[in-house]
Amino acid sequence: MHTKNPNPILLNEEEINLLNSSIGLKSLLSDKKVNIEKALRLTRHELKFKELQTELIKLQNWVITKNKKIVVLFEGRDAAGKGGAIRRITAHINPRQYRIVALPKPTIEERGQWYFQRYVNKLPKPGEMVFFDRSWYNRAVVEPVNGFCTKQQYQNFMKHVNSFERMIMDSDTYLIKFYFSITKEEQAFRFKEIKSNPLKKWKMTDVDRRAQELWDEYTTFKLKMFEHTNLKDSPWVIIDADRKTDARIKALSYLIDTIPYEIVEEDMD
Repeated sequence: MHTKNPNPILLNEEEINLLNSSIGLKSLLSDKKVNIEKALRLTRHELKFKELQTELIKLQNWVITKNKKIVVLFEGRDAAGKGGAIRRITAHINPRQYRIVALPKPTIEERGQWYFQRYVNKLPKPGEMVFFDRSWYNRAVVEPVNGFCTKQQYQNFMKHVNSFERMIMDSDTYLIKFYFSITKEEQAFRFKEIKSNPLKKWKMTDVDRRAQELWDEYTTFKLKMFEHTNLKDSPWVIIDADRKTDARIKALSYLIDTIPYEIVEEDMD
């Protein structure tokens, strides 16, 4: 004897077509247990994201044609999804005209240089976009929290960082600063997921392992960073990143809405 579902899901034509699309079917099959509402949400997000990625291609074409320069910083706590967001955002643009910069810890030679020097060396040339997966703001939060810099080095950074960024912008470069914000619970969940996945275990560092116990210290320095470096011309764009799909759409939407690009004719030669 069959029993009827007491709460059948009623779908309209638009929703049925969404689920029957290749993206919809992929979303439906992404979990062992079928979740119609989640599949619809993921499908709508993916379609919106593809639309934004198409627009980013137009933006990049303008950057290349008009010899513009764009710097985008992605900051946030460990496991906030910065690297994944950059990879998704840049997935379909011309790989020869953009760079992702994720610098390792400084060498002995770099430690003896002007702090900003190694970042200056990675700034874009005309016609290029550069995405920093962490940036010079390491010295605003990660380094002082973990004892990787002295108090004097931290104070010098805070004293000069705004002038450094104004110099970047005065050199006809667009500067956007994203901060991906996650809750302590979400960070703990992502760390657990990383540690249990043999393909992701390599991502865990000693700094990551201490991130939960140092949560409050990170918060203190993060707030100081916002207070001192939230410039009128380059404000901090704080993005709720607990849900990765939403965070990526918000970041890409902001980038497209903020850069005053124009549609330019593509060179077909």
